[in-house]
Amino acid sequence: MAEKLAKTVVGIFGGITSLWYGKYLVMFIISLMPILELRGGLIAAALMDAPMVPSFLVCFLGNIIPIPFILWFITKIFDFLKKRGKTLGKIVLKIEKKADSKKEQIERLKYLGLVLFVGIPLPGTGAWTGCLIAALLGMDKKKSCLAAILGVVMAGVIMLVFSYGILGGILK
Repeated sequence: MAEKLAKTVVGIFGGITSLWYGKYLVMFIISLMPILELRGGLIAAALMDAPMVPSFLVCFLGNIIPIPFILWFITKIFDFLKKRGKTLGKIVLKIEKKADSKKEQIERLKYLGLVLFVGIPLPGTGAWTGCLIAALLGMDKKKSCLAAILGVVMAGVIMLVFSYGILGGILK
């Protein structure tokens, strides 16, 4: 799924890849997005034949930027949106319910669980969801931030092997 989404986003932004920084901008934007995150950014990097180390650094930076904002502000934003109307409230409740369905994985192991949840690149996991769950569970924000960043590094290493190793071998 991430591969299809990454290909789609690369196609949408394909024109800017001709600029010297275009490939990196596309990777950065993809890495900022929920669902795709660093995983999608590194797949896009491999698809665009971008160098591995700078691509990792750009995708890592793009994926960790939202972490503190989610941890410190998401519950306040959700409370605000719930009060703004039925439709927004329903959307927030749906997101909270989805996060709640995955919280057991983090709740049991606390910060190690958060590292593993963010670091193992499976559908429905990642920094966005992991930080949302940590915020909803009221976990310590600084420790959660560090755990999420460690998880992003772990996911990055796994995705480098996949994107530049396995996927790279298939594409070439």
